[in-house]
Amino acid sequence: MEAIEDKLPGKYFLLISVHGLLRGEDMELGRDADTGGQIKYVVELARALGADPRIDRVDLITRKIEDQRVAPGYAAREEVLAPGVRIVRLPCGPRRYLRKEMLWPHLDSLVDQITQYISTLGRIPDFIHSHYADAGYVGTRLASLLGVPLLHTGHSLGRVKRQRLQEKGDNAAALESEYNLVQRIEAEEQTLDAADLVVASTAQEVDEQYALYDKYNPRRMAVIPPGIELSRFHPPRRVFGRPAILHELERFLREPRKPMILALSRPDERKNITALVRAYAQHPTLRDIANLVVIAGNRDDLASMERGPRQVLSDLLIDIDRYDLYGKVAYPKHHQADDVPELYRLAARTRGIFINPALTEPFGLTLIEAAASGLPILATEDGGPRDIIGHCHNGALIDPLDIPAMGQALHNALTDRKQWRRWARNGLRGVHRHYSWQGHVDRYLKVIDRVIEKPARRRNLVTTRSRLPEIDRLLVCDIDNTLIGDGAGLRALMKRLHDTDCRIGFAIATGRRIDSARKILKEWKVPTPDVLVTAVGSEIYYGHWMVEDESWQTLIDYRWDRDGLLEAMGDLAGLKLQIKSEQRRHKISYNVDPKVMPSVRDIQRHLRQRDLHANVIFSHQAYLDLLPLRASKGLALRYLSMKWNLPPERILVAGDSGNDEEMLRGDMLGVVVGNYSKELEKLRGQPRLLFARRDYAWGVVEALDYFDFLDRVVTHDEETGE
Repeated sequence: MEAIEDKLPGKYFLLISVHGLLRGEDMELGRDADTGGQIKYVVELARALGADPRIDRVDLITRKIEDQRVAPGYAAREEVLAPGVRIVRLPCGPRRYLRKEMLWPHLDSLVDQITQYISTLGRIPDFIHSHYADAGYVGTRLASLLGVPLLHTGHSLGRVKRQRLQEKGDNAAALESEYNLVQRIEAEEQTLDAADLVVASTAQEVDEQYALYDKYNPRRMAVIPPGIELSRFHPPRRVFGRPAILHELERFLREPRKPMILALSRPDERKNITALVRAYAQHPTLRDIANLVVIAGNRDDLASMERGPRQVLSDLLIDIDRYDLYGKVAYPKHHQADDVPELYRLAARTRGIFINPALTEPFGLTLIEAAASGLPILATEDGGPRDIIGHCHNGALIDPLDIPAMGQALHNALTDRKQWRRWARNGLRGVHRHYSWQGHVDRYLKVIDRVIEKPARRRNLVTTRSRLPEIDRLLVCDIDNTLIGDGAGLRALMKRLHDTDCRIGFAIATGRRIDSARKILKEWKVPTPDVLVTAVGSEIYYGHWMVEDESWQTLIDYRWDRDGLLEAMGDLAGLKLQIKSEQRRHKISYNVDPKVMPSVRDIQRHLRQRDLHANVIFSHQAYLDLLPLRASKGLALRYLSMKWNLPPERILVAGDSGNDEEMLRGDMLGVVVGNYSKELEKLRGQPRLLFARRDYAWGVVEALDYFDFLDRVVTHDEETGE
């Protein structure tokens, strides 16, 4: 922690980038379709934010990967990038490396992992910035949970990708099978709806690409072009050695001094590499005046690659053979991160050209790198290249689907020497003027201040931040006949909580449904709790906006057969289903006649004989609830204890009836208020449990004093609790 604590207090940014192989040094850009420009962008953004004196902590959250096929560093829990800046790797699904399309079922788990991580810090981020659709899914839920603003950068968009690939002739069903575009697009819609600010790289991205979405709102979008490490990318110097990558290229090229057409991308179908090879091969003179160098990631064995990259590279090799381009096209198997600046400079020395023929390009970081290296560019007319060439005037736009026109544009760029020199000079000036990281961060923070932080300009921004990561103890109260029932007692309890200096959270655990609970709390003027456990423990909600804990819903769904239970319970006497509004997805509720109904044990036996599974809860001698095996108020509180890093002895639970029984047992502190229902009498003598002498909220106040809960916290383990 020393690197972070040495800095003055300032803003805390949490960046999320889920997929790809993410590390601070020797980034494996181009290794696969998921390890591309986004990886480089988020690492450099994290460093640039951390270097600003207004920011004292930046955490870049990504997925922890333990896989023999990748470097062991991707399994390290933390990696320091700079003072106050680190990569934090958290478990998400299987340990092995997965392509992004396979991660969707595991993203809710990552939400929980990040929540636990933040709770151990005891500090809530000031801003969350998600990158790509999968991180947007995570960030949307996390921002709602914590009550902090969400920034989002799409990097590429599912609707645009589907549109472009369909224009190319790809089958819609095959696209869905390969890319899970329906799920991705829905996540993007949810993120756009939730985000307080969408950071785009280009105006075209805002005006045309995001405009395809239902939740498009340009007032919450800002164009902030990313920066570049200008110290690494510069024109070739007079004294020019032989970089290692040159030896690799010379293995392929008969005349390596010819002008170099350089393409650098992942082996992704969207990058349109095969169209470039055909444009080069089919032009009558282009192959005679220039070499083509295609840097398409790193590979060891083509046959062992995933299907998408393998197909792209196979098509490239087939075209090289079909057009007999041997000696004219270089396609090395490996390159290092340090080779990339040298490649740009090699191309510039040969008076070559850099080309990005992608079908869609949200930004185009390689175009800026090439420009900073004194290398003119040709780029797809889609997305970021429009802005880059508009700012720098260092090249021309091309139609990525018009192969003959692409070949002619390359020929024109290489044969017009005067234009080449003008483009090279313009690119150098434009990059330094428009694309520095310091300029990016200045603009980034200025937009945040304008769009988010000034109250007059806020939209539906959460005004009450979650306190859960910062609390060190939690008071949990049932509502009916515990928290409410005596107005003076309730006011006394609320005043004690308000006046305390300790970091205490306040939660409700009730049999009521969420809308009913909120209504009665409002009527009794109870402040919004930090947590509401409702429907007898089958639902958990957080904070001002009552965000539901979806992970809890998934967890308790185990062996839950609602229809089967309803049918089986219809055979029993003394039970009448409560009204429809009282029935929930994971709760079946009955009014009962205790003189006629079978015992709880007989009901459990009846269900087990039919291979049905439920937690049967009888309360107030009048109500019966069926919940999933993993659901109850007690289990919900133990889940919260683990999720928010709260030891059981730092949780005080107050109740009055049978549906409170489970949460009053065990290691948590408990109080049974004086007006309790007789089914709780059997708990008398339990350790850490007080049977209060006073009724309603006065009994809770009594417990605060008995356990010294607002100060040292005394468990009374050696006492009976009477």
